[in-house]
Amino acid sequence: MAGGTGGHIYPALAVARSLQAGSPETEIRWVGGHRGLESQVIPATGIPFGRLLLRSLRSVDFDVHAILDPIRLALSLPQAAAMLLALRPAAIFTTGGYVSLPVLIAAAPLRIPVVMWDGNVVPGRSVRVTAGLADCIAVAFEETSRTLGKRKPCFVTGTPIRDPGSMSRAAARNALGIPAGDGLLLIFGGSQAVRRFNAAVAAALPRLLARVRVIHVTGDAGYAEAAAGLAALPEPLRPRYRPERFLTDDMTAALAAADLVVGRAGSSTLAEVAAFGLPMVVVPYPHAAGHQRRNAEEMVRAGAARLVEDADFDAEALLSAAAIIGDAGEHARMAAAARALARPGAAGAVAELVLATARRQPLPDAARIEAISRGVEGGGPAHGTAGASGSAGK
Repeated sequence: MAGGTGGHIYPALAVARSLQAGSPETEIRWVGGHRGLESQVIPATGIPFGRLLLRSLRSVDFDVHAILDPIRLALSLPQAAAMLLALRPAAIFTTGGYVSLPVLIAAAPLRIPVVMWDGNVVPGRSVRVTAGLADCIAVAFEETSRTLGKRKPCFVTGTPIRDPGSMSRAAARNALGIPAGDGLLLIFGGSQAVRRFNAAVAAALPRLLARVRVIHVTGDAGYAEAAAGLAALPEPLRPRYRPERFLTDDMTAALAAADLVVGRAGSSTLAEVAAFGLPMVVVPYPHAAGHQRRNAEEMVRAGAARLVEDADFDAEALLSAAAIIGDAGEHARMAAAARALARPGAAGAVAELVLATARRQPLPDAARIEAISRGVEGGGPAHGTAGASGSAGK
């Protein structure tokens, strides 16, 4: 049960993939809402997909949807109950939020256990509400467990991501046509709010390409301008700039090939950057109650990133960021700090919790979940008894 933005959908998809790999007999069904990214992403994965009447993304402005959304929520409750009665799932996994409310409310009287994961240092209001309906909670950050884990078993797993070991750096650079000696900057604004990034790239482009190669994820709205900027470059610089609307299939290669990432502070972005051992210049999205800033501060505190405020991010800030690639000492220190934060096995750790819950087995102990998430023990969910303890891993 996950919908809305990529920050909710892609971690859930990583857990689903881990379940499919480690427990092939497990059947998975996905429930989302309307208007969110899930209707574009999930059908292509082959996972059976159903949608509730409510919208995954609600309008911020006061308009007709401010009246219609509560009606959609009320109508989604019997719809969710009918789905659960028909499917009788052994467990529900959710990344929380508004879209999950009808399913979790309907699950309670049916005694269907729920595992919830949250990726922000400071959980949002809807996550705090839905956490009360979960039987087990997994979180990306230690600090979050002190908020959500007061009454429920809570494990620090990191953020479930795609497998960072699926492509080597050499193979990625060869696939993308990046010469061995060239620095590569990946500029990635996430699934929302990339206009600030696109403007900075446009203003810095010739000077930036004189220093590094650039892969620039523009989003749909920014691609035409970036393509025009590419066409206007001097011929020798054009091979050094690659604008892309999205990098859904090639993101693993881009991360494996990169030397530095400039991006937002969504938990999935931070987790993937750390898993690939990359320094980062992080520009938190300034809205959404400041959640991204708190996420970014964790990475900055560890020495793996520099923070630039959204209002201060311009061409000069981008050029200053690119200079990290040329500073071997700073680059190495930041890369080492990123690797120390990494939890590449987070998807397997969360899948372990889901399977134990579905099988009505004791939850794994915190040490096992920590080991799996760090990539020290296994890479996916176990097939036998899931552990000896149900104690909270805080």
